[in-house]
Amino acid sequence: MHIDLLDPEPFRRDDFWDTFAWLRANAPVYRHPEPGGDGFWVLSKHRDIVNVYADSDTFSSARGMRLGSEPAAVAAVTQRMLIVSDAPHHTRLKRALYQAFGPQQMPRLEALVVDVVADLVAEAAEAGELDFIDLAKQLPNRVVCAMMGIPRADWAWIGALTTDAFDSPDEAVRSNAHSEIFLYFIELLAERRARPGTDLVSQIAHDTLVDEGDGTERPLSDEEIVFNCNGVLSGANETTRYSAAGAVHMFARLPEQWELLRRLGPEGVAPAVEEILRWTTPGVHALRTALRDTEIAGTPVAAGDRVTLWNVSANRDEDVFTDPHAFRVDRRPNRHVAFGHGRHLCLGARLARFELGALLTEMLGALDGFELTGPALFNSSNFTWGITSLPVRLLRSRALAPAERAAL
Repeated sequence: MHIDLLDPEPFRRDDFWDTFAWLRANAPVYRHPEPGGDGFWVLSKHRDIVNVYADSDTFSSARGMRLGSEPAAVAAVTQRMLIVSDAPHHTRLKRALYQAFGPQQMPRLEALVVDVVADLVAEAAEAGELDFIDLAKQLPNRVVCAMMGIPRADWAWIGALTTDAFDSPDEAVRSNAHSEIFLYFIELLAERRARPGTDLVSQIAHDTLVDEGDGTERPLSDEEIVFNCNGVLSGANETTRYSAAGAVHMFARLPEQWELLRRLGPEGVAPAVEEILRWTTPGVHALRTALRDTEIAGTPVAAGDRVTLWNVSANRDEDVFTDPHAFRVDRRPNRHVAFGHGRHLCLGARLARFELGALLTEMLGALDGFELTGPALFNSSNFTWGITSLPVRLLRSRALAPAERAAL
């Protein structure tokens, strides 16, 4: 078996699954060569990946969280951005930022999501045929931009920049997009410092304090706010977009699963969301660096070695999931790692789940199903991956009465 997880083409073709099946069966801790580099470890089994995620004392996030990261860029944000920080900095920063995403904030965010979803599905149903990614990318983008108080005129531009920053195959394009986003948030933060509102940026800038661990508290620095606004923006956009499009792709290919979900009713939405997340796994891999000599499943790993955790493989692990290559909306249990695991569990996981659930609920009330009108196209990234084009026809045989919609 030829293994090259640095080659973007298998991801573009959506045919990398056999590679991970072979790795799980034959080399679950695999030393991957790297042109011009020292290589890196590839973990493909659920148990090993979960164990490394959980052991943040041995495996660091502060030296980069993805393959291909520029060392200078990582150094600029380390210990100030959640995804490239370690305890105790990570713990204190996450606790502070959680104030903006905790249970007390969810009623307001949920109401916003429900309104956005209703408008999007109504627009799509009226059109009848569309590239579903156009809807899928607008959902999280509208929600997160509204949360942050970004002017509506900038929403589409911000969404396009976010995609370029994380998905473009061109390093220069990615770098320029990140710079544009940082500059935008620097200006937005300055405005919110001077004239605070009720949005997320204002709340973080004025009401959020970091516990220093010695009995004192301090406000978040401008850099911490800007870096983590960028992280929230990217995380919110990428996961929901790719998962929503991936769900419709499967419902069009397997209409019996859509019918099953309709029969299950409201109780079926939550497990369906988890299966969609497992199946799509937009966050393909995460990177950790060993801080000391250790072992993974009996294989020696040296201090300084890079270890990659392939979430897409863990979520198809035959030892954890019954019939893992089948898409089943009623799958229980579902111990996927689409949002990571342990301390670095995605801060926006709760919101992403609610967005997907709200979208499913609204579509169940408006649509009979989906029909593909063209091929699904995928991006060529081994980091954040999913459908970039999905031409579909939305099937709607009749409009539901208000009482029927209320029952969903």
